[in-house]
Amino acid sequence: MKKSIIIIAACVLYQLTASAQDANALIKRVKAKLDKVNDYVAEGSMKTDVVFIKAPAGKIKVYYKRPDKFKIKRDRGISILPKGGISFNNSSLLSTSNFTAILAGESIIDGTKVKLVKMLPGDENSDVVLTTLFIDEANLLIRKTNTTTRENGTFEMEMKYGKYAEFGLPDKVIFAFNTKNYKIPKGVTMEFDTDEPAKTMKNKKGKVEINYSSYTINKGVANSEFN
Repeated sequence: MKKSIIIIAACVLYQLTASAQDANALIKRVKAKLDKVNDYVAEGSMKTDVVFIKAPAGKIKVYYKRPDKFKIKRDRGISILPKGGISFNNSSLLSTSNFTAILAGESIIDGTKVKLVKMLPGDENSDVVLTTLFIDEANLLIRKTNTTTRENGTFEMEMKYGKYAEFGLPDKVIFAFNTKNYKIPKGVTMEFDTDEPAKTMKNKKGKVEINYSSYTINKGVANSEFN
């Protein structure tokens, strides 16, 4: 009996080790593609769909610089972007190697087969508890992410790709979250789109959609843009 238990345990350990090796190899290939981009400036538009807030669509400019500098500047209105390690940029998401990754099956997104990779952060103090990547292995593109945090609930981000796919840069990002778990930053004044109390209205779904019209890639971005 003891021998059988040892054999079973050894088999499980082998499978977990093999899964981790496969997951890390896949992430490494995706990261190598993303690492072609040292920096970029992107232009586009952002639309915020949160039922209790008046937030009109507006033009944005997005700045990125390796390994993890990322900033969105909006010409008008407010940006309802949750904190806590959440980024609209996949390169920033993979900027650290301090995580454990395992394969967690397959799925289909928009007719494309994707592999699910679960990432557990190595830092026990990280606000991020778990991130699941939906990776298009054939094209080395992250089609979707699902992130669970301690402070701001769970977020889902879906990417649509087009002419910048060779750099792993999306044409569209759709970011969904539960407003019940979202903590409005201190000092932010908002105009509510309802007469109901904000506390009651916060138990709703929120969505931010970014459509990129152009990227200027690897031309240099000053650090002052991220202040």
